[in-house]
Amino acid sequence: MLFNSINFAIFLPIVFLLYWFVTKNNLKFQNILLLVASYYFYACWDFRFLFLLIFSTLLDYYSGIKIENSSSEKNRKFWFWLSIGINLGFLGVFKYYNFFVDSIKDVVFLFGHKIDLWTIKVILPVGISFYTFHGLSYVIDIYKKRIPVETNFINYATFVCYFPLLVAGPIERATHLLPQIKKKRTFNYAQAVDGLRQILWGLFKKIVIADNCAEYANLIFNNSDDYSGSTLIMGALFFTFQIYGDFSGYSDIALGTSRLFGMELLKNFNFPYFSRDIAEFWRRWHISLSSWFKDYLYIPLGGSVGGLKLKIRNTFIIFLVSGFWHGANWTFIVWGALNALYFLPLLLSNTNRNYMKIVAYDSNLPSFKELVSIIITFSLTVFAWIFFRANSLTHAITYIKDIFTSKLIALPEVRPTFVIVLVAIFILIEWIGRRNNYALEKMFTEKSVFVRWSFYFVLLFAIFIFSTKEQEFIYFQF
Repeated sequence: MLFNSINFAIFLPIVFLLYWFVTKNNLKFQNILLLVASYYFYACWDFRFLFLLIFSTLLDYYSGIKIENSSSEKNRKFWFWLSIGINLGFLGVFKYYNFFVDSIKDVVFLFGHKIDLWTIKVILPVGISFYTFHGLSYVIDIYKKRIPVETNFINYATFVCYFPLLVAGPIERATHLLPQIKKKRTFNYAQAVDGLRQILWGLFKKIVIADNCAEYANLIFNNSDDYSGSTLIMGALFFTFQIYGDFSGYSDIALGTSRLFGMELLKNFNFPYFSRDIAEFWRRWHISLSSWFKDYLYIPLGGSVGGLKLKIRNTFIIFLVSGFWHGANWTFIVWGALNALYFLPLLLSNTNRNYMKIVAYDSNLPSFKELVSIIITFSLTVFAWIFFRANSLTHAITYIKDIFTSKLIALPEVRPTFVIVLVAIFILIEWIGRRNNYALEKMFTEKSVFVRWSFYFVLLFAIFIFSTKEQEFIYFQF
């Protein structure tokens, strides 16, 4: 079920009314309702993979209990590695098996041989990377004795399968979400209104910005041989705003939806395109994944505590794994490696934590130095996104090569004025609201009701106009 679908527009109010008016604030019934609703939400995509989700949930739930109750370290390790192995095994088979097989065949072919290896033909279970990481973090935290085991299956299953975040995040931690699931919740009008406002902004990002940019990004990337260098740059820019509007829009809808049910999810985006260096960008982009890798991979590897070689090694590992997490294609690995190269000078000069506060926090406009830093960082990000979007490494390299060899200075053949204006307005709204949790949070709240609601109706009208076709979110494929 898509957030930007009629089905969800019907589903959400029904669950909301049952949650607050039928369960009568009974915590047990509320959690059962959320779990059933979450299973239905997932089954609407493909009910067959619901059994995989339930199995993964049962595995981690039972493993957590066995780890907690084991009297010997040997048994604790057995259940820990059993859970880790099976979870990563499922992820490897569904997401990476064919990639490794094809890569082996390509390497063997380079040496003049040809082999036939069996590949699997199965669609990737939507959201598998996200709910697998929910379970992994829980089991790791139990094993490391950071949290107590959850013995109530309904509570644990709701944490893993909570429908606002089930398909594309944010990647939650048991330390953050489970206590909220176990705590009695009462309806908070201000929280619910704020949730609706964030849902509105998320839908605008997805339907008005991302989907319009996607039309031209797809046109240019899929026919890149036919266009000039300036048009290829436009294609990269369109994709840059497509992926941001698409993924941060999903996160906004997820966070807003969760607020309707009295729970707060982890913030996943914090105006990343206003970053002044790549380190700041990665503190503001897909925050839940970056922090997950930092806590469960980077720090266990030694983080930045050791010598220079260890710091460089760990930096490349975390970025390469992050790239590989996104998909089974060499383009994602190169994208991760490229971001590691961007990050390396900041790490070596110990300037990777220079910018902890949003740009121009105490002023309306950035300084000249800040503006230049933002433009440079944004340009590096746009360049890296070419690898992320391209169908293959060959496509990405050809795309970049054609930028610098074919009419770079000429006007782009594809320059939809209306979409460019929409993106410009979007950037302006994001800039004005950059000090808040999301751009719309406090916008016009001090103005009259007429002004505020006029603005909301303009957004709703734009969403209605452009919602003629339901388009999946990009991160469904991850």
